[in-house]
Amino acid sequence: MDALRDAAAAALDYAATVDDRPAFPTAAAVAGLAAFDEPLPGDGTPVAETLRLLATAGSPATVASTGAHYFGFVIGGVHPAALGAAWLADAWDQNAALPVMSPVADRLHDVVRRWLVDLLRLPAPTGVVFTTGATVANATCLAAARDALLERAGWDVQADGLFGAPEITVVVGAHRHSTLSKSLGFVGLGRRRVVVVPADDQGRVRAEDLPDVSGPVLLCAQAGEVNSGAFDPFDRIADWATSRPGRDAWIHVDGAFGLWALADPARTDLVTGLDRADSWATDGHKWLNVTYDCGIAFVRDPAELRRTFAAVAGYLPSGDGFEAMHHTPQSSQRARQIEVWAVLRSLGRSGVADLVRRTSETAAAIADRLRAAGLDVLNDVVLNQVLVRLDDDATTSALVAAVQADGRVWCGATQWHDAPAMRISVSSWKSEPADADGIAAVILECAARARADR
Repeated sequence: MDALRDAAAAALDYAATVDDRPAFPTAAAVAGLAAFDEPLPGDGTPVAETLRLLATAGSPATVASTGAHYFGFVIGGVHPAALGAAWLADAWDQNAALPVMSPVADRLHDVVRRWLVDLLRLPAPTGVVFTTGATVANATCLAAARDALLERAGWDVQADGLFGAPEITVVVGAHRHSTLSKSLGFVGLGRRRVVVVPADDQGRVRAEDLPDVSGPVLLCAQAGEVNSGAFDPFDRIADWATSRPGRDAWIHVDGAFGLWALADPARTDLVTGLDRADSWATDGHKWLNVTYDCGIAFVRDPAELRRTFAAVAGYLPSGDGFEAMHHTPQSSQRARQIEVWAVLRSLGRSGVADLVRRTSETAAAIADRLRAAGLDVLNDVVLNQVLVRLDDDATTSALVAAVQADGRVWCGATQWHDAPAMRISVSSWKSEPADADGIAAVILECAARARADR
């Protein structure tokens, strides 16, 4: 137990000092990882010594993504409620596959499902399951959509596979996220066997260009374009899906971070019609700021999940509670709902709305400062994403390199309309609009150096 107490003390020290660490580890800290390069011990090592090495060599080489100065990859900083719940949940080591394996996970799943459906204003019966991230949450929803559409066409995928099955037309936007394509490939619908709808200058699907197709149709929309934060026109998409008799359509929404905009009543202009979809996918480890890994899949009819993922074995008991292993791709699974419950209970409805609003206002304030200083802000800042260019391609790339080398803040590089840009993703509960001046000042210093070096 002394080893665990020491590890807990090291973790507390890290959490208390992470805001003072550089956003990216120094070269010396990364070099210090050489301490791990050793032969596998023949007789083992004392637990206390092992954990001490992990803390002393590992902590300095971490990316301070849970700190206040990290704005890359839409990565949120872990909320204290989530961190504390994670520590307890790890000590409990619960398998959330079946109620008999963890009554506490079972009860918290029911509570969290009800809270999330209410908070996000989704249809009341909606089923909620937890996965490793939005990629698997997307795949979970797409597999359920595939099986539902084909069952309506008289085909049982789980019994007979996809060979010889009726054709499903998959419709996607030109700015779909790469992991949606990955998920389509994973469930056997194909990454390239899709009808691509053109996007506007912000990455939104052009509803007027939705195709004239018949038969089973799976349309994948997007809440929060990964660069611009833009939202597809959901009402027009839903109208298209139901516009002709005989159309059999399923609308899925990839909302890895943008789905949380549903929690902010002030953003109804972005999310109108979003509740008309059949399934939705998001991450808890982005905007809700729980620890990695936590994806969340929502399906309007939970029976669609059970049809796809139910498993039968003689040793598996039947029960009356929600059986997660029969509704998700995985059987054994950690109880991700524990952290989600802790954050939702700690923040409450108004706190989650404030988290979305506050981080989005911080993004808008950063954009205003940079635009006023002469940088090009490329997107309409409707959420938490800011796209920036400096002069030309080479200088923009130099700006990204300068920001990352500086270390006081960290922003990522991206491509926008076939040209380099810097992406600023404000996703941490620690971010405040008052921080915008300091963040912008660092970026502008780096911009001056990038221009001077050209």
